[in-house]
Amino acid sequence: MAAKLNQFILFQSLICVLSILCVESLRKGFPHRKSHQLRESGYAYKTAYFEQKVDHFGFANDDTYKQRYLVADQFWDKNGGPIFFYTGNEGDITWFCNNTGFMWELAPKLKALLIFAEHRYYGASLPYGADAAKDPNKLQYLTSEQALADFAILIQELKANEPGAQNSRVIAFGGSYGGMLAAWLRIKYPNVVDGSLAASAPIWSFIGQIPCEAQLQVVTNSFKRESSTCVKNIRKSWGVINTLGATDLGRARLSTTFDLCALLNTSADAGALKSWLLEVMFNLAMVDYPYPASFLEPLPGWPIKAVCGPLSNEVVDDVALIEALSKAVKVYYNYTGQAKCLDVNQNAVGSLGDELWGYQACTEMVMPSCSNGVTDMFEPTTYNFSQVSDECFKQFKIRPRKSWVITERKSWGKNIKTASNIIFSNGLLDPWSSGGVLKSISPSLTAIIIPNGAHHVDLRTSNPKDTPDITKARQTEEYIIKGWVKGDNS
Repeated sequence: MAAKLNQFILFQSLICVLSILCVESLRKGFPHRKSHQLRESGYAYKTAYFEQKVDHFGFANDDTYKQRYLVADQFWDKNGGPIFFYTGNEGDITWFCNNTGFMWELAPKLKALLIFAEHRYYGASLPYGADAAKDPNKLQYLTSEQALADFAILIQELKANEPGAQNSRVIAFGGSYGGMLAAWLRIKYPNVVDGSLAASAPIWSFIGQIPCEAQLQVVTNSFKRESSTCVKNIRKSWGVINTLGATDLGRARLSTTFDLCALLNTSADAGALKSWLLEVMFNLAMVDYPYPASFLEPLPGWPIKAVCGPLSNEVVDDVALIEALSKAVKVYYNYTGQAKCLDVNQNAVGSLGDELWGYQACTEMVMPSCSNGVTDMFEPTTYNFSQVSDECFKQFKIRPRKSWVITERKSWGKNIKTASNIIFSNGLLDPWSSGGVLKSISPSLTAIIIPNGAHHVDLRTSNPKDTPDITKARQTEEYIIKGWVKGDNS
């Protein structure tokens, strides 16, 4: 999930969207699997497709689409072994499959069948094709409710048709938006899913659930952890950018210092630079892993430490401050040294995915964000729902329902005590932890806190540089999941 300085924040969407021709070539039927393949990650899986209804909740629309899912059965005990089911995020499912090593490490231990199910409208699972984003009437079926129904029906079909799966317990896994879906799947369809691991799932990030300043306060704290002077310099830099951005000479200085691909020609362009910088800082807090990783961009271990290096001493001179900030930003966008210039219009996460997630943010997934400039290191900004609504209407011809997720099902708000068998894990370096469940609600609604953890670090492959709290989180999760598989606390 990645940040934007406009009035609503878009989730991270690392997308590799396939051609509509690829989708149209798929054969109908359940299940249709391609040959076993070994991927770049070293994970071997099969690709399959299942025909889903476009609209699960109405009776007039009989259209269908092909939902892609990935299958790894090499570890599975077909005599009742569990099913580990990944609830796909806002992106290509192969990317999430290859970045969820914890499931691959746990599957051989518990002899599980692995299923990674793609979210409708993303990757290759495209109702009405790739052009659906241009038609609000065709895009209206892009909702979390419809996606949850897809997952529930796919699980039921697998259990009914896959030999050996009839008595298998099903454990849902998901991170970020996928973690929200994993939790909601257990809440809404407890007859289908026996337990869920919801990693970095900001289920309380909606209007009225948490202060809108919360996310950027976490970002600031993650930077302050490395250097309070770094935070002070960043807070000062916004005023410097405003001053330089007000003149042609100043904008030329900014363009040159940041090695931008295109000159900043207007004060609005300078505003775009600030938005871009905020997104970089938000994303750095998300991916502040203790080891080198390429989750959003190729980065060193503890990337915020590297970013704060040029900003660790107080910088008084304005030009020197901008130069130091430029060096810091290049840790994120040019750590490999391959970029010849930096593009302020470049998003670290994929364009079409952002557009699709933008639609979801403009309908039911309304997550406010703002800053006060005091408890965070950013310029003060307010959240204006009317402005968000107008922006949504301009882009998609629809307006958001700010409380729909909470209204649609009471337990989707903070009153989830009647639910059971959900692990909520959160790394405190991650901005999205501000909207996560940080305290256990009952013996079977368990909160696992990872003080040195970034965005769903516990779902990632184990690494020798993992901190003890990351390792302990996975051990605790494994212990609880083993209990669910055995039928404990059902």
